[in-house]
Amino acid sequence: MSNNYKLLVKNAKQVVVICNNGEKYITKHGMQKLCVFENGSVVIGSDGLLKAVGPADSIEAQYSESVFDKVIDATGMCVLPGLVDAHTHPVWAGDRVHEFAMKLAGATYMEVHQAGGGIHFTVEHTRAAKSTELLASLSSRLVRMQRAGTTLVECKSGYGLELQTELKMLEVIEEARRTLPINISSTYCGAHAVPKGKTVTEATKDILDVQLPRLKQQISAGTLSVDNIDVFCEQGVFDLSSTRAILQAGKEMGLNINFHGDELHPVNAAQLGAELGALAISHLEEVTDEGIAAMAKAKTAAVLLPTTAYILRLPQPRARDMLDAGVIVALGSDFNPNAYCCSMPIVMHLACVNMRMSMSEALAAATINAAYALGCSNTHGSLEVGKHGDLLVLNAARWEHLIYQLGGHQELIRYVIIKGSVVHDNVKTMDL
Repeated sequence: MSNNYKLLVKNAKQVVVICNNGEKYITKHGMQKLCVFENGSVVIGSDGLLKAVGPADSIEAQYSESVFDKVIDATGMCVLPGLVDAHTHPVWAGDRVHEFAMKLAGATYMEVHQAGGGIHFTVEHTRAAKSTELLASLSSRLVRMQRAGTTLVECKSGYGLELQTELKMLEVIEEARRTLPINISSTYCGAHAVPKGKTVTEATKDILDVQLPRLKQQISAGTLSVDNIDVFCEQGVFDLSSTRAILQAGKEMGLNINFHGDELHPVNAAQLGAELGALAISHLEEVTDEGIAAMAKAKTAAVLLPTTAYILRLPQPRARDMLDAGVIVALGSDFNPNAYCCSMPIVMHLACVNMRMSMSEALAAATINAAYALGCSNTHGSLEVGKHGDLLVLNAARWEHLIYQLGGHQELIRYVIIKGSVVHDNVKTMDL
């Protein structure tokens, strides 16, 4: 056993492990009783993986002869797992700040869409943008997310709606994955909207006959790594039969099914996802009781997006009903030009206030369950030996301050650490 380690975080007032029995997700009572060590320490090895998590005195005794590249004295502070953002659209060009005024004046999402705004506005600008421009803006957005505590993020394509731009977006995500420390789960979302001038049938045929075959070639050649497939299953967008065909084709390519459903209308997307063995379904503002029951039985995660309901003034997702039914509830920021939020602490706060989740439930939903929704809970989402050494150190004696202080994360998060390396060292934290 090597005596050299990358990082020791010692003497933390609290170490929030989340769960410690190898759980891939937690539900119901498990979300209410998180595993927390008082006066704990964490050891991360030279491979970036967690080697020890536990009481500070026992770790000090066990590693007394060890050498660490870096030691952080977390006396009076809290340690948490890095946050997981299970749903974002971070690759795009074009500014849609003007649409916020339209929404405040009463325009609905679909009215903005029909007026030439929304997704189609962004598609036009993203198609015209160079890869270098998209990579620069994506990198800046990911750094902002990282500073707010996100260490694993799902990134979608979906502002191309045709082969070349969808590939361009996925290549930009791949380059970010190669060059930035933040962990990325990549999602093909070519069925984000029906392109102008095409019918649903024509758009579905293009995805099945043109886009997915090329994507399969790129994945097989090792030039692209894509994890998930997404479709916007909605009235006036992709109907159930088109959604089924696209998701099934993606599943046969080895992609995880992780799609938008039951957002604006109850179209039974939840039941479809459960039937197809979907890993996760996002939005679900209009999910039915039958859909909730189907997701609970199938162990399909519900990725809830409190920012979207807040900004669009939609009904809140029925988080309490889902939690009570045993659904695996996760959270995402839905970062996109319509919901410009990089901060999972703000997402958790909104989930608690507007969706009536407890702080423990919200943290579990933004860590282990969000990792499960991305197929990553074996490596991320909790502070367990063998998992990635991704964690936050908070300048607070209780972890709940990260959620309680609305917008206060910039003064609270002292360090963001990914695989044992400090990627954000915030000297501007302030005492409570």
